[in-house]
Amino acid sequence: MRVLGIDPGLTRCGMGVVDGTVGRPLTLVDVNVIRTPSAWAVPERLVYIEKGIEARLDEHQPDAVAIERIFARSDVSTIMGTAQAAGVAMVCAARRGLPIALHTPSEVKAAVSGNGRADKAQVGAMVTRILRLDAMPKPADAADALALAITHIWRGGAQSRIDAALAAARTRA
Repeated sequence: MRVLGIDPGLTRCGMGVVDGTVGRPLTLVDVNVIRTPSAWAVPERLVYIEKGIEARLDEHQPDAVAIERIFARSDVSTIMGTAQAAGVAMVCAARRGLPIALHTPSEVKAAVSGNGRADKAQVGAMVTRILRLDAMPKPADAADALALAITHIWRGGAQSRIDAALAAARTRA
């Protein structure tokens, strides 16, 4: 299974592609971060993020997309930008009929580190170890995107199978 993990953000949107199956070593395919200047208007930033996601989908042809589920933070403007970027990611994947899974930050941290309250450094260190990398992916958004893809693969793509079954049922109806 090839999974594109997306750590959504308006300023930095992490994207990581991982190949693998449950019980087998995983392989890094690609990792990067889409950056948008804060001076740009939000619509411009969202279009730029969409183009970056579409390019990765074209290039890597994932079987599923795993996106960080938005959770409440104290800064409403951060939540809004993150939610908008997540929405763009979902639209890009849905447009292609790809299964989409949303994983919470604590779920991802627990999956890769064994601790749902792990900090960014711990998550990055475990991603480095799991994917047998020479160096930790930087910035943290890149490591988080890879952690999302790893979590999805390790969980057997369960949500992807549910999404695929629902899509098939809708097509038959």
